[in-house]
Amino acid sequence: MRIFFRSISYIFHPLFVPLAGTWAYFVVTPKYSPTALQSANILPIFILTVVIPIIAFFILRNIGLVNGVFIPAIEERKYPLYIHIILLLMVVYKVIPNDYTPELHFYFFGLIAAAMTALLLLFLKLKVSMHLMGMGGLFMFLVCLSIHFEINITLAVSLLTLATGLVATSRLYLKAHSRPEIAIGFLIGLLSQLLLVKFWL
Repeated sequence: MRIFFRSISYIFHPLFVPLAGTWAYFVVTPKYSPTALQSANILPIFILTVVIPIIAFFILRNIGLVNGVFIPAIEERKYPLYIHIILLLMVVYKVIPNDYTPELHFYFFGLIAAAMTALLLLFLKLKVSMHLMGMGGLFMFLVCLSIHFEINITLAVSLLTLATGLVATSRLYLKAHSRPEIAIGFLIGLLSQLLLVKFWL
């Protein structure tokens, strides 16, 4: 079971949430978006939110600032969050400006707001679950896309709900977080998207 839940933690790592939301948007949107247009968004987002953070992690680990992939220590979490926020800002201002795809633009603003909230809580010595924060943000984004485009994606939302439950269970089973840390993380992800949805819904 430990191998299974550890695999779940890797598969649904918060690192993949920005890319997952971008991919979901292009799958759901009824707007015309040619393959070249999708690639022009997905590829730089993949590089900025997956490739560069992985490289940064190895650099941080080699210089002794972090010790593991899931970064259990409060002090160690600050450095990856700084990098994460900077890279998300680069996506917002260089890859998807507001007049281009407003839904994605504010999705990333929501991710930035969630990351900054998690960073602020670290200074208050409160470690929230980044896994659940990512799942909460992605869940709310999918729900809002469904309402916005009037498209039935109940199956996708249901599967994401199941995945969220698996991720929460894995984090508890692996003793990576307490129940309050998981609940707070999920709420931060959820609310960060919900509070910005008025700008595009």
